[in-house]
This record gives sequence, structure tokens and C-alpha cells, in this order.
Amino acid sequence: MKHAQQNCVTEWSFTSGRVYGDPFNEVELDVVFTDPAGQELAVPAFWAGEQSWRVRYASPMVGTHRYRTKCSDASNEDLHGQEGILEVTPYEGSNLLLQHGPVRVAADGRHLEHQDGAPFFWLGDTWWMGLCQRLSWPGDFRTLTADRVVKGFSVIQIVAGLYPDMPPFDERGANEAGFPWEPDYARINPSYWDMADLRIDWLVRSGLVPCIVGCWGYFLPWMGVDRMKQHWRNLVARYGAYPVVWCLAGEVLMHYYLNRPTTPEAQSRYEQELTEGWEQVGDYLRDVDPYRRLVTVHPGGRRASSQALDESLSDIEMHQSGHAPPQGLSEVLERSAQLIARSRSLSPAKPIIEGEVCYEGIIEANRQEVQRLFFWTRMLSGAMGHTYGANGIWQVNTRERPFGPSPHGMSWGDTPWDEACQLPGSGQLGLASQLLRRFAWWRFEPHPEWIEPHWTLDELFQPYAAGIPGVVRVCYMPAGTWPTALTGIEPGLRYKATLVNPVDGAEHELGRVTGEANGTWAPPRARMPIYHDWVLLLTAESEQTAAS
Repeated sequence: MKHAQQNCVTEWSFTSGRVYGDPFNEVELDVVFTDPAGQELAVPAFWAGEQSWRVRYASPMVGTHRYRTKCSDASNEDLHGQEGILEVTPYEGSNLLLQHGPVRVAADGRHLEHQDGAPFFWLGDTWWMGLCQRLSWPGDFRTLTADRVVKGFSVIQIVAGLYPDMPPFDERGANEAGFPWEPDYARINPSYWDMADLRIDWLVRSGLVPCIVGCWGYFLPWMGVDRMKQHWRNLVARYGAYPVVWCLAGEVLMHYYLNRPTTPEAQSRYEQELTEGWEQVGDYLRDVDPYRRLVTVHPGGRRASSQALDESLSDIEMHQSGHAPPQGLSEVLERSAQLIARSRSLSPAKPIIEGEVCYEGIIEANRQEVQRLFFWTRMLSGAMGHTYGANGIWQVNTRERPFGPSPHGMSWGDTPWDEACQLPGSGQLGLASQLLRRFAWWRFEPHPEWIEPHWTLDELFQPYAAGIPGVVRVCYMPAGTWPTALTGIEPGLRYKATLVNPVDGAEHELGRVTGEANGTWAPPRARMPIYHDWVLLLTAESEQTAAS
């Protein structure tokens, strides 16, 4: 009998005495677990090399769990009909992710929470190529992880070996054990995944949710639907027991960079073929994952996931608003605002996450002030999470070996990852998330009418406001703006006004605020110490505003 704690992964290994010539393709092994309530979970096992398979299991339910193996070759007694017992005891550690359990969609459909109901704040970072050897294990990977934990990040978006910005089997995508698949996608390379296991496990041990991106979208035509299903079965078998989020693919309907369709008709046909293929893969993922981990889609073409594939394939509405030089920020901000407005109209509702926008340092621009702009304007417009990215980290540049040119011939930049991780934007978004987490942020609703002037699609660089009526108001003033009035202040309610510097978190008390006869208050502009963007807080003195 084995023992494990709640939500902690335990593993069994099964070895066949019967020799198969191509075990990965000839044999499938599932292990059916029965929990103390009598519910069965059919957990896929992964081929571990030679004649061995392994299964991983975790459960939030304390008590006795039983299992039996089910092999596609029912005559193999080493793999079929094996039975055992697991005793799960209460979790005794300090990892909040394991204390509270995996992430799910809350009952309101708009925010994320842990399995025990504790709200989950998505502050993501983008390590697309974080499983390759350029981010070495253990030193580099653990260093970057520690930095993000200290800054308050909660999610790492990371690609499962089939990367963007390179052709297949490019040496830049290998880890210490080679590539994730053998040539021609004949079978997986178990040794690659053993090295990936160490990194994924470390993220969870550090309290970070891995958002595992299955591949970049253009791999589907190369691999085909059946091989892509095998790829996803391997991912579910290895990582489904962890508190992960699945991302079906990155830029899901993207063509390879050098194979762009030459006519609109060809582009339409290509996207239709990919849509049909990915929907088959997405349905398979739903079927093969017994844990029902959340699924999202990283869309391409500067759109939302619901515009890419069938809405039922994603639990989280992820956006990709794109990147731009300074003169293009208005276009990206407008596109992002339109995406959020469209996504907030979905029925049923879904949590909205900005999944990729204007990486810090990309195109020699998009510095920390741009990171603050997009975080605050998106979070006060209805998003329930935000993913940061830094040029240099997503492609894992090193001083000795920058990533180099993309297939289109140019490099996105050579900033080493260990310099990029210290760019100020990441720390400033950490401060921003800490500020929001002081309140019941999951109850926030946009209230542009609370502040004048306020943003519109025609005036995007004006103040934003959101919060909970009668409890808290959070206002963001982009650089160069200042409100003439806060409006709709409830009669008889007194607020404490605080001006917060989003660069360093310093707070400046502005005193007590009650509305005039018409419910307005004019913030004193003379109290703004430095000319940049600011956050203005109004917290009701008669209400408990702190988040649980």
C-alpha cells in the first residue's frame, strides 16, 4: 500500500515481461482509480521507455483509494488487471497551491478559484521555451522561478516542446535529452519528458500553476490529428495529476511562417482545416483528462479564444492583443478593449485573461510604463487575469547563445533572459497585483462612469475605474491625465482616499472624502508628486474591504 497527501502526486511503475517492438504505438495503459466516495477515474499511463509505463495520481479526497490496471493488450498479465491501494492523508505542508487545490472556474463564471473556493489571481509570465536546455536545469530554471515567486506571479505559460519561432527539430528546441519526439514523429522521446518533468514539478513545488501549451498551432498539419492526440495523451498522463491549466495550442490557427497561404481563399481553407483538426483534438483532450483541468486556447490573429475555435473547447477566454512599437500602442489598446467588451457579452460567462500583449522590451520598446498601462486598463475593464512577458525570456536568450533569427530572418532581440527577468515591469506588475489582492477583486465590475473624464473607444488614454459600490473604488490615470471629478459617491458614505505610485507602491494619503450634494469629489491635482501614471483608491471606512 502507498501513502500520499492531498493534492500531492504519487507514481506507480509497471513493466511488461512481454517485449513489444514498438511499445509506444502498440500498447495503451490506463489505471482506473476508485476514490473513497466510489467515483472512478480512468487515468492514462505514459510510456516511460523500453517495456515500462508509469501512472501519476493525485486527489483532494482523504481516505482509501483503490486502483486496477486496464491494458489494450488484455492478455498481458503484467499490465492488465494489476490492483493496489493508496491511502491519502491531509496535506500538511505550506504550499498554498496544494493547500487550496487546483484551479477551477467559480460559480459566477467570471473569475477563477481554487478547489476549496479560495479566489485565484492569475498573474502569468511567458516562458514559451522554458523546457529547452538554454534555460538550464536546475540552476537557471530555479533562479527564474524564485524571482517570479518573490514578485507575486502565480502562473507560468510554457510550451510542451513544440515551439514557436522555429522549424521542427531545430537544435534550439532541444533539452538535455534531445527532442520531445523522434524524427517523423514516430514516437515520443521519454528521456526528453523526464527532464521536462523536473521543471514542471518544480513550478508546482514553488506554488506556480503551469499553463501547459501543447504546441504551436502550425505543428498540427505536420503531425496530423492522430499524432497530436498521442502528444496530448502523453501530456495528460505526465502532468494531469498536477494542478495545471491546459492550453490547446499557441496561435492555434497559425500557418508556419514560411508557408503563408498566397490568397484569401487559401487562407480561409487552411484555417477551416485547422479548425476542424483542433476541434477533434480538443474533444479528445476533454475525453482523456479524468481530472477535467481547465482548458484554454492561445489565439492568433489578435483575437480571443472564442473567435478561434468552438467556445465549448475553452473554459477561459484568453486574448492575444499583439505587440506594437510606440506609435502603435493606440491600436493595440483599442483592439484589447474591443476583445474584452466582446468577451464580457459571452453567455455563459467565462473568466477573461489577457494572455499576450506588448512584451517588455520587444521591438526596442514597450517598457515598464506600457506594462503598467495594459495591466491596469485591462484589469479595470473586466479582465480577471493578466499575463506579462519579457523579450529575452520567452525565447530564452543567453549571453553566449542568443536565440538568433526567427524563420522570417530577423531576431526579436538579444537581451539575455537573466537581464530580462530584472526589467522593472515584472516587479511593478507584482506590486499592482498585491494592491488588488487587498480587496475582493473578484467582485470588481468596471465603472467608467465613476470618474470624469473617462475612457471610451474614442479616448482610450483617459482614466479608468472599477470596484465594488459602497466598498472600494480603484481608479487608474494614464500618464498626462487627471480626473476633474469622481462621481456617484453614495450619500452618507465616507471614503478614505489614497494616491498610490504604481512604480514603487508608495502611498500618499489624501484624506477623507464625502460627496458634494451632487455626489462628486474633485481630487486635488496638486497632490500628484511625479508626472506619470497613478492609481487612486477610495475605500469605504464603514466596510470591510480586505480580501479573504
